[in-house]
Amino acid sequence: MKTINRWLASALVAVGAGCAFNPATKSPDLVLMSEGKEISIGKEMHEKLIESTPIYQDPILTAYVNHVGQKVAAASDRPDLKYHFTIIDSQDINAFALPGGYVYINRGLLTYLHSEAEMAAVLAHEIGHITARHAVRQKTAATGASVASVLSVLVTGSGVVGDVTNLYSTAAVKGYGREMELEADRFGAQYMFNAGYDPQAMINVIGLLKDQETFARRRARIEGKKPQTYHGVFSTHPRNDLRLQEVVKAAGTLPEDNKETKVAYYREKTDGLVYGDNSRQSNKNRFNHKRLGFSLLFPDGWTVANQRSSIVGSAPDSSATITIKVAKRDGNQPADMALREEYDLRKLEQGEKLQQYQLVGHTGKFPNLEKEAPDPDRVAVIYYGSRQFMLEGKVTNSGSQDKEALEKYDTMFLTSIRSFRPLRKTDIVEKDIRRLRYVKANEKTTFSSLAKHMEIGEYAEEQLRLLNGYYPRGEPQPGEWIKIVR
Repeated sequence: MKTINRWLASALVAVGAGCAFNPATKSPDLVLMSEGKEISIGKEMHEKLIESTPIYQDPILTAYVNHVGQKVAAASDRPDLKYHFTIIDSQDINAFALPGGYVYINRGLLTYLHSEAEMAAVLAHEIGHITARHAVRQKTAATGASVASVLSVLVTGSGVVGDVTNLYSTAAVKGYGREMELEADRFGAQYMFNAGYDPQAMINVIGLLKDQETFARRRARIEGKKPQTYHGVFSTHPRNDLRLQEVVKAAGTLPEDNKETKVAYYREKTDGLVYGDNSRQSNKNRFNHKRLGFSLLFPDGWTVANQRSSIVGSAPDSSATITIKVAKRDGNQPADMALREEYDLRKLEQGEKLQQYQLVGHTGKFPNLEKEAPDPDRVAVIYYGSRQFMLEGKVTNSGSQDKEALEKYDTMFLTSIRSFRPLRKTDIVEKDIRRLRYVKANEKTTFSSLAKHMEIGEYAEEQLRLLNGYYPRGEPQPGEWIKIVR
């Protein structure tokens, strides 16, 4: 009887706290969020992420990733959830998921995978985080926070709702901890098996990621730097992880003639994938001034006019402008004082110091954003040598004066202001984009000989070995398809 009473009491507490049945774990979840709210939060986070993060523009590869992801998602514990798969245009090796069905994989990770099954393993792991509602469980379990504060913690790690500048430092991107990561592995391996993919591909992915970590430590030791710790997908696993091997084995074993790995198909779809920095994407809409020696990134789609007394960038719909003016610096005058003197102001709202690219300055917002005066909405001064650069961001369209629109424009202004830096030699000459290509090895092929013809840095041989799964030693066999960079 006491046991029954305890069970009833626990059940009542769970119901009162917002308990929901988790289809993946097959147990109740003590969460404070409905599935509808989870989806709504994921959608909002996704929209803010794509505004501030470069997306890889390759419709064929994007469709391929989506096809594989949807196949695995359909075999998951939440097949009715609408899933979205996005390729982030970053050379970093990572993948992550946001609440409500949003999965992301970096271009950099795709270059190191060897088969469709390995890509499915990465996507399945992230789908496992979504089906188990890890983002919601982790952030609601501790404090019983409101939906707004859950969103703010997931997005920023702080209490500022809607600010996604620190998104990549959150658990959604860096990992959820050992137990939740292993749970995502278990669900992911099962979803792979259900979809017809060999779950052992998950073990293969661990191996290539651990090779990356080994190389990073070796490089840091040679260069006398602190090694960067990998925090992304599968980050909690050692190379020979017995627990991971157990959950992969438990998913099931497919007949040899029915295992989907699709090495050749993956090779076909990833041939031509950008390798390293995507200079075309990173330099998009960057304005370089040779005479004054500075560079600044304007928002995507904006036009820039070099006028007689200023440089003016304008939004496509003429709703906002960013203006740059240059003058001689007044000795050692503090930057905030220069701003107040220039605009005859006692105080700026949200004032902050600027320290970027070994330059200093100050920025802030005008006190009254509602008045119909020609004042800018945000201003900044940056000291560069003997000159001071005044930057003004102004919303010019009267129909864009609501609070949400103003905050969006202010984020754009700040992004451009913080991109101001001295001009580099590489800004003048556009870099060639390097791409992943596949060739067949012959009896004379070695990674050392190939590296001599690859312009991919001083660790070219090591990078080629990592790309082909031969780190730290071994050579390709004649007739074997291998990756090179051109």
